[in-house]
Amino acid sequence: MASWLPETLFEIVGQGPAPSKDYYQLLVTRSQVIFRWWKISLRSEHRSAKPGEAKDTHEEFLENSHLQVQIALIFGARVLDYVFNLCEGKFDFLERLSDNLLLSIISYLDLEDIARLSQTSRRFAKLCMSDELWEKIVHSCCDTITPDMRALAKDMGWRQMFFTNKLQLQRQIRKRKQKQGSHRTSHL
Repeated sequence: MASWLPETLFEIVGQGPAPSKDYYQLLVTRSQVIFRWWKISLRSEHRSAKPGEAKDTHEEFLENSHLQVQIALIFGARVLDYVFNLCEGKFDFLERLSDNLLLSIISYLDLEDIARLSQTSRRFAKLCMSDELWEKIVHSCCDTITPDMRALAKDMGWRQMFFTNKLQLQRQIRKRKQKQGSHRTSHL
């Protein structure tokens, strides 16, 4: 199953904790954990310092407590846990799906499930609040989407439109048409 995984499983860059100005990169491939660093210093003894690199196989990384401590200090415990899972072969395949595919899947969920899913991660929160998702949901609930409805959704957003009752939507479409009509006559 892991054969359809990309070569690079995870990559993150960051700066060391204050007062350090050093930069770090952590790269996890299918077979290795690569940790790179660049010393940034105004001190003359560090100016000529070359970038460094440490490469471990997944198995070696799981035993390398020194590298694990460095990663936890620079990138945090959550990143370290994630890298551990990758090295142990525990892949989050759902996280690897494209936004478009996830939006298609999410559009079939019940509203309560969408609300719960939006609380699981920043990515899912963004997807669950996206106009693209709510446009799909509105399309699945409505027989036809008129040009007036589409224009109103552009102004207010598809999510807001979904949760607005029919009578209020009709009023807002009427107001929008009147406003456009008065704009046209004032420009003539």
